[in-house]
Amino acid sequence: AGRVLSALRSHWKKSALGVCLLSWGGSWLYGKHCDNLLRRAACQEAQAFGNQLIPATMPLKKATVFLNPAACKGKARNLFEKNAAPILHLSGMDVTVVKTDYEGQAKKLLELMENTDLIIIAGGDGTVQEVLRELSDANVNLLSLCVQAVFSKIPIGFIPLGKTCTLSQTLYPESTNQVHHIINATLAILKGETVPLDVLQIKGEKEQPVFAVTGLRWGSYRDAGVKVSKYWYLGPLKTKAAHFFSTFKEWPQKRQAALMYLGPTERPPEEPDEKPPRPPLYVRLYRRLRLYWSPPPKEMPQEVAPEDWEELNLSTIELSIATRNRQLDLTRTEDFMDICIEADTVSKGQFVNRGSQKMRDPHTCPEGTQCIQASRCILQLPEGTEGSFGIDNEEYEAVPVEVKLLPRKLRFICDPRMREEMLHAAVQ
Repeated sequence: AGRVLSALRSHWKKSALGVCLLSWGGSWLYGKHCDNLLRRAACQEAQAFGNQLIPATMPLKKATVFLNPAACKGKARNLFEKNAAPILHLSGMDVTVVKTDYEGQAKKLLELMENTDLIIIAGGDGTVQEVLRELSDANVNLLSLCVQAVFSKIPIGFIPLGKTCTLSQTLYPESTNQVHHIINATLAILKGETVPLDVLQIKGEKEQPVFAVTGLRWGSYRDAGVKVSKYWYLGPLKTKAAHFFSTFKEWPQKRQAALMYLGPTERPPEEPDEKPPRPPLYVRLYRRLRLYWSPPPKEMPQEVAPEDWEELNLSTIELSIATRNRQLDLTRTEDFMDICIEADTVSKGQFVNRGSQKMRDPHTCPEGTQCIQASRCILQLPEGTEGSFGIDNEEYEAVPVEVKLLPRKLRFICDPRMREEMLHAAVQ
């Protein structure tokens, strides 16, 4: 013992390093052990779903998984196969995995959509947007065929594997770590509780439309937030450093634009989940003959009267157009998106402090922000405007766009506890 103590005193630096490494290694091994216990418990719960008896005439439930292997810096495939795939297979579903890491998939996606009971998107915010974009590219008529006729009928599950997973904040409760979060999301998919989410259709003059479930950001906070990773060597100070150094480029940082918008729309009543019984054959034949001999008059599309549009010239440090998916209210009577126009009179100190808040909640609106509720808007930018939009954390060139709200177009699967919280908050 004396020799050991003497050696430790003589080589105290090596001893201290060894103790640190042993502590870290023990903590890492304990974390891996806890993750394995979570996986085992989740597989046992999934096995209970798989052991349920179904009639021999009923086909297996088919699930199509859109997996982005590039998400989470290339770790998404391993995360999915270790934590989510065993649960899905043990549940008794017929699972088809489609990797979204190559171009030209639109036709294949549409073929799969015709024969699936459940869609699962495994990745981050960019993966959700990519799947919507691929489906819309296969048909030029926006979401009319793909989302309205398909996605609105089929429940969508989301397994958070990406670096940014904004949707998971709405659909699932907070978890202790990433493995726990993925397992909870996969088990929620087996339970099948759904909530309707809004979609934003964002269309430029020439480009194909982009679809967002969170929203659009344009301004200085977004631009500075994109550069945070460049200051990784500053550790916890990297966020403040990115916003501080961005004030050297230009100040005050303003965005000029013209905005036209329409107010909220009244929410129609919920459609019944159960389909009415199919009428007899003679009734269907009679209806078809009646439509053939006396077709109904074609309804002309109703254009919005010019006086219904509100116009606004704005000067802002940041503009955001966001859905209400982050604060779902299942009982509200109007459908709208939130347009937040932040004041351009911000000091450099306020900019740095608010920038840190924006990294945690990108669509937070500080005091002095002008908030507008709209169902549709047109954003006109001055000629020569540079910069980029952030649409669901993906970067796009800043161009004049029309943003249209597609209310409750997607039904996403959520944790039953989250749905109960939404209903309870709505009652209060």
